[in-house]
Amino acid sequence: MKTNTIIDYLLNCFLLLIPILIWNVALASKLPESYQNNIFKRDIPSVVTIGENFFRLLVMILPLLMPLSLASRSKKTGLYVFIIGTLIYFLSWAILIAFPQSAWSTSVAGFLAPAYTPFIWLVGIGLIGERLYFESPYRSWVYIALSIVFLSFHVAHATLAYLRLNS
Repeated sequence: MKTNTIIDYLLNCFLLLIPILIWNVALASKLPESYQNNIFKRDIPSVVTIGENFFRLLVMILPLLMPLSLASRSKKTGLYVFIIGTLIYFLSWAILIAFPQSAWSTSVAGFLAPAYTPFIWLVGIGLIGERLYFESPYRSWVYIALSIVFLSFHVAHATLAYLRLNS
């Protein structure tokens, strides 16, 4: 078994999340008013908020334990899925920011797009991070399943916010 060096541990799948986190921090305040925390988070049931935050934490921390390697065909496919998913996710935000009153942005599909489009890039991370640094029964499907649970809460949150704003 190969011994990992500090560089091996630093080259983990969390690196893939950095552009997304930077995007979110840099542009969250540019989203329409209905996405701002004081409005978006208002009156969301605690079961949704707790579930969303718990599974978000798992989905964000687990990549720290997944080596970033593109040594196999499935991992290269994962990188392509991640890149395409990230571009679609960024586009979902860009449309909301540039055209907040458009038919798309005010529709349920457009409003929820930033909540459901992460599925694509999360699957990409799951395909790339097919194992952990240590021996375990972990497989890619575990990360993808955790991502689906997180996104279920995330989409539920966004749906409740949309319904509240459009009732």
